[in-house]
Amino acid sequence: MTEDVKKYIHQVALPMRVLFKDMAKYAPSKLFGLLGNAIIIPIYTNLLSPSQYGIYTISLAVLSFLCILFSDWIGFSGLRFFRKNELSDKIPDYLSTLIMILFSNLFVMYILSWAFRYKFYEYFNVPPKIFLIILLLIIPVSIRALLFQVLRAQIKPGAFTISTIINQILTIALAVFIIKFFHLGAVSVLIAMGFSITIIDVLLVFQSDILKYMKLQKPDFNMVKSIFVYGVPIALASLSMWAITQSNKFIASHYHGIENAGMVGVAYNMTFPIFMTLFSVITIAAFPRIINLYEEKIDVRPIISKLTGYYMLISLPLIVLMAVYSKDIIMIFANAKYIEAYKLIPYFAFSSFFLSFTDYTTIQYHLSNKTYILTALKIFSGLIGLALNFYLIKTMGLVGVGVAALISNFIYFILSVIVVIPNLEWRIPYKRIAHILFSFNPAIVVWLFIHSSFILPIYQIIILVIVYYYFFFVFRKLFKEVML
Repeated sequence: MTEDVKKYIHQVALPMRVLFKDMAKYAPSKLFGLLGNAIIIPIYTNLLSPSQYGIYTISLAVLSFLCILFSDWIGFSGLRFFRKNELSDKIPDYLSTLIMILFSNLFVMYILSWAFRYKFYEYFNVPPKIFLIILLLIIPVSIRALLFQVLRAQIKPGAFTISTIINQILTIALAVFIIKFFHLGAVSVLIAMGFSITIIDVLLVFQSDILKYMKLQKPDFNMVKSIFVYGVPIALASLSMWAITQSNKFIASHYHGIENAGMVGVAYNMTFPIFMTLFSVITIAAFPRIINLYEEKIDVRPIISKLTGYYMLISLPLIVLMAVYSKDIIMIFANAKYIEAYKLIPYFAFSSFFLSFTDYTTIQYHLSNKTYILTALKIFSGLIGLALNFYLIKTMGLVGVGVAALISNFIYFILSVIVVIPNLEWRIPYKRIAHILFSFNPAIVVWLFIHSSFILPIYQIIILVIVYYYFFFVFRKLFKEVML
């Protein structure tokens, strides 16, 4: 066995084997999350009117906005520097500092929200009672976000899976119960989320054993500084992504009414949460391991390249089928009064593909602690997306929402490929891409024969998936011989 082979086994083959085991452990939570996201669409669209669904969608967008500013980035910092502080025996200090920052941020948020409450009502177009519920909901949501990242850092996929599944079941069950018996509309879902997430927070506290690390102490200034330096750019970057994926709901509501926000919400929930939940099976397991490998001075580029190959193998056929059968899928999963949402599905499907792809191409900025580059790329893309939203939604209606989302997400992806960190750049898996594209050809031929036949769309989709993966595995040996 040559030295190169030994090096490959140590730096790529063995870590990949460990990653696959982690993915298998995380997969149930993600697949159940995908199923939950798919189930809530027919449930909520049948129980809520388009205007109430629009209020629900806008409420989640406001909640997301506040979490981005005041809490989510703390969890990401908790994940990024957990291993470093673990190696230096500073975990108690580190976790105590994270929690101190979180609650300080929430305190500031409440002061600002009270001072500018009328601006919030006007800009976000939410009633005062909805805004109050959102402000209460952000407490359990932010705690859950931090504890989930701690579980990821501790590499406890089993605990993560259990908590995610319980959260999904509780939220759906409570929401249906409250809607049916109390007739509170969109408020029912928000109340259900509050109850279920609070229960999950209690469970996560015990799963992460965070209480045994907690202690009152004077914050370490250098530790606080490193968390802010890493996390604040992430918050600004996420805010830019929010401008691309969430601001369209407010703009559509402003120009075309709250019902249009409901249509955007249905199309969004049919694509982004479902696809990004499924696609994150790889990254949620890989990111902590990649951080650990990088801290151990191992070249992680071959691993990231391989992972992107697997990502494209899984994602591309699903994205294409969602785009081709968009109207049929809406008719299956949503109430008939939301049928116009199908116009957005192809645009949102490919947008989610490019946005998920950037999870791999932007790992380089996290590893090098140069998240300000990530921030710059996201702000640039976000500003373009916001400008496109205002212009295209006003002139093109619903289709403008989709076009703006696709253009801005594609720009963000391309920029992340062009702007690279030396020795951390993404290596394009040319062989895997050629193999995938070659496997599409038989599926396209089959589609030409069956798309206008008597075969039901759902069976057509199943047939095409089987054909694609069958020929992928048939061609695998050929590509190994030709492309090596």
